[in-house]
Amino acid sequence: MSIIQHHPAASRVAEAVLRDWIGLDAETIGRAALDRAVRGAIEAEPGCDDDTFAARLAGDSGLRDRLVEEVIVAESWFFRDPQVFELLRRQAISRAADTGREPLRVLCVPCAAGEEPFSVAMALLDAGIDPRRFVIDAVDVSRVGLERAKAATYSANAFRGADLSFRDRWFRAAGGSWKLVDTIRHRVRFEWGNLLDDAFLSAAAAYDVIFCRNLLIYLTTDARRRTERALDRLLAADGLLVLGAAEPPILKGPWVPAASTSMFTLRRGAGPAPAAPFPRRPPQARPSTAVRGVPDGERAAAPPPEPVGPSTAAPRQQPAPPSPPAPAATTGLDDAIREAGALANAGRHDDAIRLCQRHEQTAGPAAELSFLLAMLHQAADDAERAETCLHKTLYLDANHEEALLALALAATRRGDHALAEKYRQSAARVLARKGAT
Repeated sequence: MSIIQHHPAASRVAEAVLRDWIGLDAETIGRAALDRAVRGAIEAEPGCDDDTFAARLAGDSGLRDRLVEEVIVAESWFFRDPQVFELLRRQAISRAADTGREPLRVLCVPCAAGEEPFSVAMALLDAGIDPRRFVIDAVDVSRVGLERAKAATYSANAFRGADLSFRDRWFRAAGGSWKLVDTIRHRVRFEWGNLLDDAFLSAAAAYDVIFCRNLLIYLTTDARRRTERALDRLLAADGLLVLGAAEPPILKGPWVPAASTSMFTLRRGAGPAPAAPFPRRPPQARPSTAVRGVPDGERAAAPPPEPVGPSTAAPRQQPAPPSPPAPAATTGLDDAIREAGALANAGRHDDAIRLCQRHEQTAGPAAELSFLLAMLHQAADDAERAETCLHKTLYLDANHEEALLALALAATRRGDHALAEKYRQSAARVLARKGAT
């Protein structure tokens, strides 16, 4: 039986502290998950009962940290979304050719148990980048996660995908686990910090690439805005921001896709803020405004963004660009997704949608194409069509956890918390099954 039923004070205090401290919207994880977190924190604290917990939590940082450990979702694995790391490699190689530029600066926040920042280090070294030419900072509010990252020993759950050749190069078998070699471990600087602390990274130089994946979906509206201001403040003028696949529509500034190969790798537009992160018109520019603490380092100029099509406003008299031709039946899915991304990046948002639809008509449906369509409709504030495409994604691939999380977010926004909880639980089961394999 849940603590909310028996001890509402403990859960109310926990919800308020988590909202104020890490910006958590309790509805996004579900009331049952909050109950379990409160119960786990109480049981792990010697001599603590519900009344003591409720009385102490707000002023006891140790108890608060224990509650955070119980509630955070630290699911990650190496080279999650490989196209992101391929884009990073290309950016780093292009930058390395300019010996006058300062080292590339990368921030991963949150960083879970280190899978993402270590993937960045492996990608850069595999690309032939001199380790003196990059800096990787990794920050998290979980002290347990940071200790695991510093130990750098991983189970099979951290290795997914078809290509595991990196494991042979950079890990050593240790019983049933894998130990990361020191060459990679020493390339990442780990630090504890709280994203919503106004003093977070206040003295740090700007970062050329910031990974902040699958955090925004768990935050309150106010915390999302504060996080976006923090990311904006920390990111170099022409830097890249990498989010989770369902997160770009959450942002309010004029962010635009930085590459046709990754719709959730963003850069700033070049003028006043449009209403959505995938503007219907050519990209325009945005104001500036905190995230968690790392040692300061040299300021680095940002890598040039991958060419993504025209990015300046057309003259008033210029006719609208023609619609794209219907793709041939032989066009591959990857090509169609890449072309649609290029159209969206060039401001031809409606054309990107039409291209996806035409490819579907000629080559048949595909889960990734339906998910891309969902993101495009969502960015255009067409929630009904976006949800239709998300449901179609799940019909084609019942294990598409990003579609499940996007549907959970949509249900939460409508106030249907029971349905949102069902989607979250389904996503958790999918992730658990993937981890088991």
